[in-house]
Amino acid sequence: MTPIAVITGASSGIGAATAIALGRHGYRVVVGARRVERLERVAGEEGVALHLDVTDEESINQFVREIGKRFGRIDVLVNNAGGALGLNPIEKANDEEWIGMWKTNVLGLMWVTRACLPLLRKARHGHIVNIGSIAGFETYKGGAGYTAAKHAVRAINKTLRLELNGEPIRVTEIAPGLVETEFSLVRFHGDRKAARAVYQGLKPLTAEDIADCVVFAVTRPPHVDIDEIVVRPVAQATVWQVARKAPRRKA
Repeated sequence: MTPIAVITGASSGIGAATAIALGRHGYRVVVGARRVERLERVAGEEGVALHLDVTDEESINQFVREIGKRFGRIDVLVNNAGGALGLNPIEKANDEEWIGMWKTNVLGLMWVTRACLPLLRKARHGHIVNIGSIAGFETYKGGAGYTAAKHAVRAINKTLRLELNGEPIRVTEIAPGLVETEFSLVRFHGDRKAARAVYQGLKPLTAEDIADCVVFAVTRPPHVDIDEIVVRPVAQATVWQVARKAPRRKA
């Protein structure tokens, strides 16, 4: 029986790379995001692309109902949708940015997981993979909104591990450091110069690197649970301490 893998936020970056990687490993992927035209390219001929807005509970319910009608179960759920907005200190915190981050990273994760659990329980072996961040256990100036949200993701992951103990459902958190995707472009509201500066002078992780971690976790034997994977580029010691090479001067 072909296993069913559901990936949120799969129109680009880590979500798209994860969907492609799982598809290559024999999973039937169901990808969800707001940019459906991109999703269809990710899903390919074998996968299923469905509209999903994780900040809208009704959108989530429709998404999960459609999966239930088509497949009747979910073997793997990858909660990837999320992201950061802005880099303001707390004294200048932007309410809309904080609310947006909490709705995508925290409430969206909870809503999707809650809606999918009945279908995960119908699988012989279920698996929930939450894409967190090293910002889930470290902090940095200007990052309170994002780090608070990712600390919450970490707490949810650990709580799910307790609550699902005794059931055949594994729970994993993948906590990446610097990954070069659209993440920084979104954080800086489309400012490409600011986004590029985040990755200058080092070789960051790629979306495919994180997808490899997801594939590793979900393809272990059913009795093996990878609780968490922390992965950073070699140049990154902490969320804020990064060794950068000076740019070469033109002759």
